[in-house]
Order: sequence, then structure tokens, then C-alpha cells
Amino acid sequence: MTRSPALAAALMALLAIGACAPEAEMRAEGQKPEYLGIRTALLEGDMVSFRVTLKGDATAKEIEDYARCAAAQYALIRGAGFARHVRTNVAKSGGTTRGDAVWVISAALPLGLKTIDAEVTVRDCGELGIPTV
Repeated sequence: MTRSPALAAALMALLAIGACAPEAEMRAEGQKPEYLGIRTALLEGDMVSFRVTLKGDATAKEIEDYARCAAAQYALIRGAGFARHVRTNVAKSGGTTRGDAVWVISAALPLGLKTIDAEVTVRDCGELGIPTV
């Protein structure tokens, strides 16, 4: 079976466009998620679980952003300046999307790729309208 080069090029272009669109931008313009709450639980040492809930069909990125904002504020409350992301699980059911994220809170910049400066992150979250702890 031979395929048309033009058809293959068109399909590749469509895939590239779809891959470039962030999940949050795929939501209807002007529509914001409804933040339903944050629960924190100290797991062990400086490892903390953040359970966040958004109303509706939230994206994984929106859940991760909400948990990141919670972790940043929690770090500041505890007198720490940084946090490192460990994992985030997302589940959807009954008109809500829930996330269970684990972060390590620390006074010094931790090793790892997914680290945040708590003060900067809390400021950014405020500008984006994302609640914190």
C-alpha cells in the first residue's frame, strides 16, 4: 500500500499542532477551574502529601499546578525555601478531578529536576489566581 506524500505531510502537521497546544489552553477561553480544597499530610521527615480537588474535568497540568502552589506555601509556612516534586497521581470521578502529589520540603535547594523556589512560586500562583494552603 502506497501513501501520498502530501497526505503524510498533512497528518504530520496536524500532529505537530496538537502537540504544541497546552492542555489548559484547550479549555474554553475564559473558563477557569473551580478549586475545591487542599489537604496536607506529613508522610515522613520532610516528605508531604498534598491532596487537591478541582471541580469538573480539570487537566493533569491544572492539578499539578494546584499542588505545586500548595507545596510552595506549605514550605514557606514551615520556614523552608524550596521543594522538590516526587510524584502526582490524578483521578477523575463524579464531576471532580483529584490529585495526590508528594513533595519534599527543604531549607536548601534540593537535588533533582523538579524543584521550586517557594517564595517565587507563591508569588506566581497569586498572579495566576491559583490558591495556596
